[in-house]
Amino acid sequence: MITPEALLNGWRGRRFLLELALAAEAFPADRFATDTPLALAVWSAAHALDPDPGQLLVSSSGPGPHEMPPAATAESVASLLETVRLADVDQGATLRVFADTVANARYWQEPDGSDVLAGTPVVRAALGRVARHVAGSVTGIDWWSAPLDLADQHAVTWEGGQGEQGPLAADRLARWRADLAVQEARARADRLADPEASWSGEWWSSPPSDLVRTTRSLGESGPVGVWLVEDDMGWERAVTHRVAAPADARVYEIDGSDAWAALCRAYPLEVTEQKRHDWYSTTGRYGRWLLPDWAAVAVDHDAVHLTAAAYLTAAGTVVPVADDIASVIAGWNPDETYWLSDDARPGADGAVWVRDDQDWVPGA
Repeated sequence: MITPEALLNGWRGRRFLLELALAAEAFPADRFATDTPLALAVWSAAHALDPDPGQLLVSSSGPGPHEMPPAATAESVASLLETVRLADVDQGATLRVFADTVANARYWQEPDGSDVLAGTPVVRAALGRVARHVAGSVTGIDWWSAPLDLADQHAVTWEGGQGEQGPLAADRLARWRADLAVQEARARADRLADPEASWSGEWWSSPPSDLVRTTRSLGESGPVGVWLVEDDMGWERAVTHRVAAPADARVYEIDGSDAWAALCRAYPLEVTEQKRHDWYSTTGRYGRWLLPDWAAVAVDHDAVHLTAAAYLTAAGTVVPVADDIASVIAGWNPDETYWLSDDARPGADGAVWVRDDQDWVPGA
């Protein structure tokens, strides 16, 4: 199971803990409240720490675009965190908080003010109490560290209807690798080596997005894939399809940064020129970068699964691979499996899910 230390070490883990504390203060009176003492203090302190302080922060932890609350500091936020009454951790509450955490991830620029705030020593220390509370829970988070459940996988099609399947996985992966080589050569020729220069490109490190992607189901809450989506487009409706997966599928489990680093070492593909600027912005590290060669990975594995725990503890962090080279898990949703073979295909019958405020519920 996930440990308090691991949660506190991850950018997304710390953000989850901060969002959970905010939700605990607002609930049960109004889980959408943004004017509680802690919410106002977080909003104010995060605004001051944001890399773009002129931009008003509007998030689940902010009061919205109205009068600026009194100035707060990381120290005052930490004091308030010590007084929040933490409720029992249940699946519904953690899914909503997890969704907020995922929605605020960004790997193409500096972390936002709330992420910076959660990483300050004093707030991080105060979040330790929340981390111990979460890690000690027996319900709501048991699936975070679970490996791929081959008998219960679901693919998501947004805004209804089942989209057309992409090309054969092997063809798609070969084209992806060829395209990446072209991008690397072009970036080497066109971009400045200065990591602070104004350049951006494909910042993600996940396999090609048109491969079959699946997540587990959480019973009445539905598939994880409708809840936890990075960089979403504000979708309000989805159709999910059960995916038949072979029982003997060769699955690589990414259960933390060590597993990701091992994958990069076993199937290295250097992407320094094209990732340098985005990954410097999000991590502050200047150096060489790798990601796994997914076409090569597919020779030995049918699928690659990122656990929810690995997402919280490792996504967006610098993952050392060797003395002079590192990698980043970016653009990969929690509990998501990418199928590198054609052995898993969505079924014809789908289930409709619609957004109801912060929840996803069955639809017509």
